[in-house]
Amino acid sequence: QVQLVESGGGSVQAGGSLRLSCAASGAIDSSYCMGWFRQAPGKEREGVAAYYTYVGKTYYADSLKGRFTISHDAAANTLYLDMNSLQPEDTAMYYCAAVDVPTSTGGYCLIVSSSYDYWGQGTQVTVSS
Repeated sequence: QVQLVESGGGSVQAGGSLRLSCAASGAIDSSYCMGWFRQAPGKEREGVAAYYTYVGKTYYADSLKGRFTISHDAAANTLYLDMNSLQPEDTAMYYCAAVDVPTSTGGYCLIVSSSYDYWGQGTQVTVSS
């Protein structure tokens, strides 16, 4: 089992920045896809970004590329999401997720929620205009 705990959410004004963290523990090794997803009230869960831990490759949703940056600290087993130029439409619950990916697959990470096995409880981000 893998446990994921998000932190770093909060309330900011439009144009502000936040850094989300996701601490992973349990049976997690060096070859995982770890992703960030978000869900606004009344909307479906949306993929934000993903990170393949084995080689450090990043993947982004096209609509968010440029404002959000995903990174990973292997020593701390922690995934990050740096969010800049936040807008009210970024308001959502942000979730961290992970899935074991064998290195033989080449490690391509889909930013699709159904591809992930482990989920955190989420951290709320609220952006006011």
